[in-house]
Amino acid sequence: MSTKTPTTGRPKAFDEETVLDRATEVFWRHGYEGASLSALTDAMGINRPSLYATFGNKEQLFQRAFARYHQTQVATARAALQQPTAYAAIEAFLRSSADGLTDAAHPAGCLSVQGGLACSPENARISEILAAGRAATESALQNRLSRAAEDGDLPDGMDVRALARFVMALSEGHAVHAAAGASREDLQASVDIALRALIAPPGR
Repeated sequence: MSTKTPTTGRPKAFDEETVLDRATEVFWRHGYEGASLSALTDAMGINRPSLYATFGNKEQLFQRAFARYHQTQVATARAALQQPTAYAAIEAFLRSSADGLTDAAHPAGCLSVQGGLACSPENARISEILAAGRAATESALQNRLSRAAEDGDLPDGMDVRALARFVMALSEGHAVHAAAGASREDLQASVDIALRALIAPPGR
């Protein structure tokens, strides 16, 4: 007869959002495949059994981390789309993005760009998750520009889908440059040039 006594559930000794933020930073710095379980658990301050019990496997942890990233980082740039004109919305989006990409409070660049653009076949799901996140932001931008077109706030015949893609491509290109060391000033100077080529504000 076993002498073991039943174990009872104990409250977690860590805050999920805090350790999730730490995991997000590891994925952000090293990408999905470059982030080892040892690096993740060391940064999170928990052991592997706790990781598995709370977040599931590595892919499930990444999904949670990426969702958290959208809540805290991408949402800020997308909030810029609430500006009253298409020009102001694009400018606010690009400038907010440039600020975020070079913020010293977290790794440079963008998790959705450098987290897993190139993954081995067994991790193709990660690339799909990141692509879906970028597509969601582009869709939000396109919807905002479509409303602007309906309101007469864009030149006649403007291809809003192509315009949204152009703005996203610029922002994503900035992410690559930021990860390589480009400064906030470098990116903002690029935004200055892009804005001249985009939409002239009313009255200009």
